[in-house]
Amino acid sequence: MTVQQGGVGGAPPAAPIVISTDRAAAKVATIDARRTTGPLRRLLFLIGLGVATIIFIFPVIWLVSASLKTRQGVFSDELFTLPLQFENYVSIFQIVPLANWFFNSVVVGLLAATTVTLSSAIVAFGFAYFRFPLRNALFGLVLASMMLPGAVTMIPNFLIWNALGQVNSPTFAPLWAGNLFASAFYIFLLRQFFMGLPREVFEAARVDGASYPRMFWSIAVPLTRAALIVVFIFELKASWTDLMKPLIFMKDVALFTLPRGLQDLVIRFNPQAGGEGQFHLIMAASVVVTLPMIVIFFLAQRYFIEGIATTGSKG
Repeated sequence: MTVQQGGVGGAPPAAPIVISTDRAAAKVATIDARRTTGPLRRLLFLIGLGVATIIFIFPVIWLVSASLKTRQGVFSDELFTLPLQFENYVSIFQIVPLANWFFNSVVVGLLAATTVTLSSAIVAFGFAYFRFPLRNALFGLVLASMMLPGAVTMIPNFLIWNALGQVNSPTFAPLWAGNLFASAFYIFLLRQFFMGLPREVFEAARVDGASYPRMFWSIAVPLTRAALIVVFIFELKASWTDLMKPLIFMKDVALFTLPRGLQDLVIRFNPQAGGEGQFHLIMAASVVVTLPMIVIFFLAQRYFIEGIATTGSKG
């Protein structure tokens, strides 16, 4: 269809306006199709998301259900067997010093996460802000230390802490004091965040007379809060689930952390080692170990999202 427009004031007529009815009809049909398939696609997406969620959380559901069963019904096909055995949690606290192990894990986890976050942030800020000879080469050496497997440093670490008299120490120094020297992975992570900060802000602070520690605490740390929280939670989780270090350095039952205590429970209740196979109590203790990390990740999930979004905006 063509619409002819006449000229104004003797001017030549404007070019004809061509309206394609076929194109307009196709566009309307496309919009209607999107309106029709939109709710269906959303429904299929939610169903798929629900199925994936059930698959991922099923081991946790099974763990909770096993902790509420009798010794004979732990490995039964039924997910929940009535009556629920809530006394399993009372029994495990009476059999072993689980509360003491929980306290030890909290102390070690907080000390390890705090020290590695602070030390790694300081080193990362130095690599990001200062310009000095061989900076990139030194940073490459720091990253190269990540290539060393833990088994290589296991014996030297034990010999050092044993010489210092810290094996089986109530200060738990071998479990967290090594974090005072930072972590290569966290240095790399935080350096990327610090390098994304505008350098002009720090130069303005220097003009105003701010010292380097003041610039670090008052500018760099607040602007990278999400990254620091992510590092803190990562290390807290790593320390909370670490079995190797407590297995090497802690011999006294009263100084066990939760993973070391769980390992001791498995050995004690293992039928092949003369135990009675009380796996329902092991499951109850496992729930006590797992639940705090689930709560912490749930409360801190917005910081993970903020950190990912910030990283993406920096390219």
